[in-house]
Amino acid sequence: MERLNFDGWLPIRVWPVAGVWQVDWCWFGDTPLHQPFFRDAVEQALRLPFNQAFRRQTSLSVLSQWQAQSPGVAPSAFILHASRCGSTLISQMLARLDDHIVVSEPPALDALLRSGLPAEERRAAISGLLSAYGQRRRGVERRLVIKLDAWNIGEWPLLQECFPDTPWLFLYRDPLEIAVSHLRRPGMHMVPGMLGDCGLDDGLPFAGSEDYIARRLGRLLEVGHIHCRDGSGLVVNYSELPNAMAGRLARFFRLDDVQRQQVFAAVDLYAKQPSLAFVADGEDKRREASALLKERVRHFAQRSFVDLELLRNS
Repeated sequence: MERLNFDGWLPIRVWPVAGVWQVDWCWFGDTPLHQPFFRDAVEQALRLPFNQAFRRQTSLSVLSQWQAQSPGVAPSAFILHASRCGSTLISQMLARLDDHIVVSEPPALDALLRSGLPAEERRAAISGLLSAYGQRRRGVERRLVIKLDAWNIGEWPLLQECFPDTPWLFLYRDPLEIAVSHLRRPGMHMVPGMLGDCGLDDGLPFAGSEDYIARRLGRLLEVGHIHCRDGSGLVVNYSELPNAMAGRLARFFRLDDVQRQQVFAAVDLYAKQPSLAFVADGEDKRREASALLKERVRHFAQRSFVDLELLRNS
């Protein structure tokens, strides 16, 4: 087998070309992934003259070949979430630690999870992809934390097949507060037709934004509760943050006493825009909610929220 050299390179996109899946790579060197989302780090890296002059594309099988030649740090934790509920805060806190690689919502992983690839080929590609993200580019990395897109809760069993022993958590929040956030600025999974097929689809016709968001949110919380109830996921409410990072989440992520202090350097910042100060907005969101939104959320999402709370408090 030809010896590969992808030192300093990370996969940024996987996609099919005439039915054949390809991988697009970008050179990061030893630059850590400190941005709130992986796509932000990609945008910054693509501005480098080197990446504008050179492009690397390979077949999907190269992921497995690179893993066999240079195994990366295995995933130490997965973060699943209901969206707009503090998952980015957690990932940004962990990104402060030199020995952690934190990859937040990488599009390539989402593409593979929702692809129509044969099961064995998909598992191999996912394992190779995360091995590529887990490369020790600075030589000090010991842990790899992956934050998934919110809608990937529907594909969670596929990922768990690849990493059955990796601990994971599901983060959620009062569904009315989540719904108001998506009415203000909808995520991809809250806009009909934008995301494509995913595990949150219910087959019902569109009946307005309030109804659609409440239905999608209800489905997301329901599936999250089922997986946590039947599996080993840690259930975490947004209201526990950030203090839980000094307690049970510190134990979950296996942080030592020094690291518990280091992660709190991020808590006064707005996680999605670190240049801004964080301001709690739960009460404002609840006041902003219309009567229709309150009714739709109560009908579609409240039951699963209560079930998650019962599971957390048990």
